[in-house]
Amino acid sequence: MIKATIVWFNKDLRLKDNLALIEAIASGNQIIPLFILDHRLKAMGGAQKWWLHHSLVELSESLIQRGSSLILRNGTPEAIISDIARTIQIDQIHWNQCYTPDVISRDQKFIQFCDQLGIQTNVHKGNLLFDPSDISTLKGEHYSVYTPFWNAIQKLQVEPNKPSPATLPPCPEMVSDNLSDWKLLPQANGWSENFKDWWRAGETAAQERLDLFLDESIDTYHKGRDLPGIDGTSCLSPYLHFGEISVRDVWHKVSLKRELTGLSDGCTTFLKELVWREFCAYLLFHNPRILNQNFRKEFDSFPWVQDSNHLQAWQKGKTGYPIIDAGMRQLWATGWMHNRVRMIVASFLTKNLLIHWRQGEEWFWDTLLDADQASNSANWQWVAGSGADAAPYFRIFNPILQSEKFDAKGDYIRRWVPELSHLSDKHIHAPFSQDPMVLKQGGVTLGQTYPFPIVDLSVTRARALAAYKTLKDV
Repeated sequence: MIKATIVWFNKDLRLKDNLALIEAIASGNQIIPLFILDHRLKAMGGAQKWWLHHSLVELSESLIQRGSSLILRNGTPEAIISDIARTIQIDQIHWNQCYTPDVISRDQKFIQFCDQLGIQTNVHKGNLLFDPSDISTLKGEHYSVYTPFWNAIQKLQVEPNKPSPATLPPCPEMVSDNLSDWKLLPQANGWSENFKDWWRAGETAAQERLDLFLDESIDTYHKGRDLPGIDGTSCLSPYLHFGEISVRDVWHKVSLKRELTGLSDGCTTFLKELVWREFCAYLLFHNPRILNQNFRKEFDSFPWVQDSNHLQAWQKGKTGYPIIDAGMRQLWATGWMHNRVRMIVASFLTKNLLIHWRQGEEWFWDTLLDADQASNSANWQWVAGSGADAAPYFRIFNPILQSEKFDAKGDYIRRWVPELSHLSDKHIHAPFSQDPMVLKQGGVTLGQTYPFPIVDLSVTRARALAAYKTLKDV
C-alpha cells in the first residue's frame, strides 16, 4: 500500500509561506494536496463562492506546474480520510490553523478521529501574525482595546516567511471531484459573474497586487486610504481572507519598504491596519459569541427598528444620499467596498435607520469577496457601538459631510451613481437640497431619476442619540 502525507489546504490557498505544505514535504512521503468542501461550516456567501472557485483553479494549476495535483472532495473530513485510507496508507496530515469557532470545533473532533486511526496530525500557524492564545496582558487577561494590543504586537517578532517549493512529490492516482459540480459560480445572469471584470483570484495575482501597492500607493496610504475616488488602498483583503498571500509576507515586505525608504507614515498606518485585522481575529477567538451577540451586553436591550423598506433601499443603493448609494452599488458590482465608505454606510444603517447591525453583517457576508467572520462581526459592532473598543455612541457619520470631505470632487459618486454625474462638485453631495433649476440643468429629477432621501439626517440623529441614552452604562 502506498504511504502518503496529506497537506490539507484549509484556508491558505497558496504555496509560498505555507507551513503545512513545507512540513508535509519534509516527511519524505508522497504528498496528497487536498481541499475539502465541508458544508458543516458556516455557509459561504455568493461572492465568496465565486472567489473560491477561481482560487482553486489557480492553486490546481500551480500544483500541476510543480509536478503534483489538487484533490477536491466534498463532505466531512472524517468520511473523506476514511475513504482515502482504504487504498492509501496515510502517515501524516498537515494543515494550517483557522481560528473561527466552527473550524476550531471541527478540527478538535477531527484530531480525535485521526488519533483513533493512528494517523499523525500536525496543525501549523494559520494566516495570522501570531496565535491568539499567545497574546495577553501583563495580568494574563485578554485585550479588548486596540491600542494596547498594537503596542503589544510591536514588541513581538514576526516569523520570517518561507519560499514556495520549486517542485513537489507526485500525488498518487486517486479520485477527485469535478470543481464545476460544486456549482460555486453563479447561474446564467447571476450578479457575481461580473466580478471577473474587477478581480483575478489566486496567489500570483495577490503578489502582483502587493507589488503594485508597494510601488505606487503605500507612501501616501495614510492619506489616500480615506479617499474612495482614487486607488489608494491595497485591495489585498480578499487575497488575505483566502490565504492566497501570507500576512507574514505582507508584513515583512511593508516593514522592509519602511526601513529602506524612511517613509514611515504610509507604511506604519498600513501595518496598523494589518494588526486591526489581527485584533478582530483575536476578539473572536476569545469571545466566540460576538458572531451573533453583542460584545457589550447592555446593547441587548437596544431598541432596534424593523423596516424592510429602508433595509432594501440601503441594500440597493437607493437611499437618496449619494455617498451611501455609491458604496452600496460598488459593493454589488465588484464584491468590494472602500473602507472609509464601509464605515459611512454602516453608521447610516445602524444609527440613522436604527436597523440591527446583524442585518448589515448578513448582507456584507453574502456580497463581500473578503467577507470574514471575525472582521465582519467585530467591525459592524465597532460602528454600532456594541463591540469592543467601539466607536462612541454619539459618533454618527453625517454622509453629506463625509462625502464633501473625502470625495470633494465627486469622482467616486460619479463612477457609481452615474445619474448624478452632470451635477457640479458643489451640488453632487446632496442633490435633494439644491435648487430645482440646478437639478434640471444636471438632468436630475428627484423621485424619478434619483430618489428623495429615505430619512431626514437631523431627525434620525436625534432619534439615535435618544435610543442610545436609554442604555445603562453607555
